[in-house]
Amino acid sequence: MTTGSDEEDVLYERHRIEVDMGQLPMRIDKYLMRHIPNVSRTRIQQAAEYGYLRVGDVPVKSNYKVKPEDVITVMMNRPRYEGEIEPEDIPLDIVYEDDDLLVINKQAGLCVHPGVGNWTGTLVNAIAWHLKDNPDYDPNNPDIGLVHRIDKDTTGLIVVAKTSEAKTSLGKQFFDKTTHRQYNALVWGLIAEDTGTIRTQIARDVKDRQRFAVYDDPEIGKSAVTHYTVLERLGYVTLVQCQLETGRTHQIRVHMKHIGHPLFSDERYGGCEILKGTTSGSYRQFVQGCFEACPRQALHARTLGFTHPRTGQEMFFDSPLPPDMALLLDRWRNYIAHRTT
Repeated sequence: MTTGSDEEDVLYERHRIEVDMGQLPMRIDKYLMRHIPNVSRTRIQQAAEYGYLRVGDVPVKSNYKVKPEDVITVMMNRPRYEGEIEPEDIPLDIVYEDDDLLVINKQAGLCVHPGVGNWTGTLVNAIAWHLKDNPDYDPNNPDIGLVHRIDKDTTGLIVVAKTSEAKTSLGKQFFDKTTHRQYNALVWGLIAEDTGTIRTQIARDVKDRQRFAVYDDPEIGKSAVTHYTVLERLGYVTLVQCQLETGRTHQIRVHMKHIGHPLFSDERYGGCEILKGTTSGSYRQFVQGCFEACPRQALHARTLGFTHPRTGQEMFFDSPLPPDMALLLDRWRNYIAHRTT
């Protein structure tokens, strides 16, 4: 039996469990309570009600009887935050808003939700301030709010549900992989192929709990798939477009490092060192200036598409590169255009 949960860019708790050969028939909600730590029967039954409890690819009810070798996947809404979320007046770049949802263009340096070392000053706090006069919006209620996440130092588009109905619909779209998400990333080195797909297992790095890593063992971690397209080659770096098929924590950062092309200026995954180029002092000075211009991983959530949860309309949003990444690219273009070595 394998089981596990992860905090993907989708803000839900996910588990995958393979039922042992000798398992006797048992209600699936009762079975999961025995195999998932600290889970309530209510949360499991809610997952079943929303279609988030599946055996294979088929949604099942909470009274389904598990059988040997069943592969169970379940996605449950997060519990309420341990502490109360207080509204904080933090500027937001809102690109779309209606009665059901918000689409926000997140700035670098802003955590999306509270966690160790970041209990305040998050996107959740900023949203609570923005919606403080909305009597139906409770920032501590897991049935509304953030539907997915991006890393603290990644910029770009993120969708927020203002109602439980919107949260359910949008969450299911992410779960079913029917949303459209594309990222722009500047990576070290010249990628030879114009397009490619990276398929691996990703899990937390056993040597560093702040990082994630690729594992060959299919029993370790979660399946992760990233499709990439080269947009521009700039001497010693490459601008790529990445399309997510899955949404694992740090997925693009881990995958690009795995194929030998860490994100530029990504301190956690080794991209903040000079990995390609010349040994000249002028080149080192140039790259150091680039690090200073964009002192974070060069990753931007460029596009976001989904079906509106109430109207059924196809929604699509595009966010241009933020100033730090735009400056970074301009510097590399200028360097390559005028280099002599």
